[in-house]
Amino acid sequence: MLRTSGTYRIAARVGAALAPAVGAIHAKTRAGHVGRRGALERWRTWAARARHPEAPLVWFHASSVGEGLQAESVLRQLQALRPDGQFVYSHFSPSAAPFARRLPVAMADYLPYDVPEMIDPLLDALRPDLLVFAKLDLWPELATRAAARGTRVALVAATVSPGSGRLRWPARRLLAPGYAAVTHAAAIAEADAERLARLGVPPDRITVLGDPRYDSVAARVQAVPTNDPLLQLGGPSTLVAGSTWPSDEAVLLDAFAGLHQKRPEARLILVPHEPTLAHLAAVEREAERHGLPRPVRLSAASGPAPLLLVDRVGVLATLYGAGAAAYVGGGFGRAGLHSVLEPAAWAVPVTFGPYWRNSHDAGVLLTAGGAEALAAGGDEPPAARQLQHMWERWIDDNEARRAQGRRARAVVEHGLGAAARTATSLLSLLRTSPTEARPAQA
Repeated sequence: MLRTSGTYRIAARVGAALAPAVGAIHAKTRAGHVGRRGALERWRTWAARARHPEAPLVWFHASSVGEGLQAESVLRQLQALRPDGQFVYSHFSPSAAPFARRLPVAMADYLPYDVPEMIDPLLDALRPDLLVFAKLDLWPELATRAAARGTRVALVAATVSPGSGRLRWPARRLLAPGYAAVTHAAAIAEADAERLARLGVPPDRITVLGDPRYDSVAARVQAVPTNDPLLQLGGPSTLVAGSTWPSDEAVLLDAFAGLHQKRPEARLILVPHEPTLAHLAAVEREAERHGLPRPVRLSAASGPAPLLLVDRVGVLATLYGAGAAAYVGGGFGRAGLHSVLEPAAWAVPVTFGPYWRNSHDAGVLLTAGGAEALAAGGDEPPAARQLQHMWERWIDDNEARRAQGRRARAVVEHGLGAAARTATSLLSLLRTSPTEARPAQA
């Protein structure tokens, strides 16, 4: 039987014990720790009241919103194939809580810490038939203990970046039992399949099925009403900058300041990745320092503004549709480039910072001519000047901009179908009738 190592269990317990102390200086850790308080009891209460023993239970887990979007399209497809099943959803990051609440599942909540004293009673209560992890967020204690009970363990939208810390010692050794417990892994691409095998997933259990996030993104864009008020906040000279960090905002505000002097009709919609009060105030100070119009916060906006500062979450995917072009944050720091697919699905050209190579989608968009990357420096002009010239070109040549946007949209359309393929592959892992054997309570 596969088991996690004593070293992993010690590390997991230490991490859980330190969470309150880390949370004292890190707001996101604090929010996650608070959210996990009582999570086990909430899951057990739901199971006692609403778990139907005759129905197969499918449990999807995704760390945050990005992984959740990849899981969502597969979940919906599998629900259509198995309407008799019960579906539940867990997440780790506090940023995913609002997203989880809107999913069509019987129960959604935080995943408790990955320690036996939390995982065993959780599995005893839920008795899942199928446990599905999205992308790479696999928790070894949960995976191995679920497999020991007879639960099938799957990975969907599985992708491993070449620089992933999970591929290096000691993480690779500590996590190996969890990956070895995987019954079926649906990888995005062949390179991901090879790296999954290095992590410990048996190669004969890996299939390349594409990225279901393409389906999820396309469905979200299609579902936005044409009269959505958010779509009225942009215009033909508007750049929507999404999921930005301070390093992105320094470039954006510098570029906007240079452009605004020449093209006063230009507009910027700025959507910080973490719109905390402190972050919003810092952006406002930087805008003032650059001599820009005072930012208008979305919560106070009555219409378009030269500089719109978004102070709420959950609206970025729609706001991309208000712009003529898009900038995606994360490419100037270590956080990693955020999703480039949402703006591409709106058929607008995309740009981002120089550190994009861990994003498969960014590479595909660049190859297709639907995106442009800013340079890190060297012989190139500063990134802000590059962005300013790019933005001005998009304003001056509408047809070229639209053609670039169509190439971006074509990339999304080419990737459609992975969700259905993945859901079909999961179907064979579920029992087909109430009389079939199901995972036993330990």
